[in-house]
Amino acid sequence: MERNCKIAMIGAKENILPFKAVGVQVFPVSQYFEAVDLLKKIARDFSVIFITEDLASEINETLDRYRAKPFPVILPIPGATGSTGYGMKNISHNVEKAIGVDILNIK
Repeated sequence: MERNCKIAMIGAKENILPFKAVGVQVFPVSQYFEAVDLLKKIARDFSVIFITEDLASEINETLDRYRAKPFPVILPIPGATGSTGYGMKNISHNVEKAIGVDILNIK
């Protein structure tokens, strides 16, 4: 099955609306349970899904189900208030899992 290269963004409207200008499909949500339902609906249709860190940290168990799969790639990004560190912690964990050493040393 060939996968399209569509990109989505999930988060608070004020955080994600600018991404629409560069062709990203935006999906505004305000509550974590809305993000869970939405992610389940759009996961098959998108190759990359960005989600704001505040929402991602609330739905970690749901995101865990997608981490072992090649698609969609789900990437947490900072919201308007700045980074919570959630995204970098996940990157550090994935690097350590891949090479066996925590070279980024992010706590």
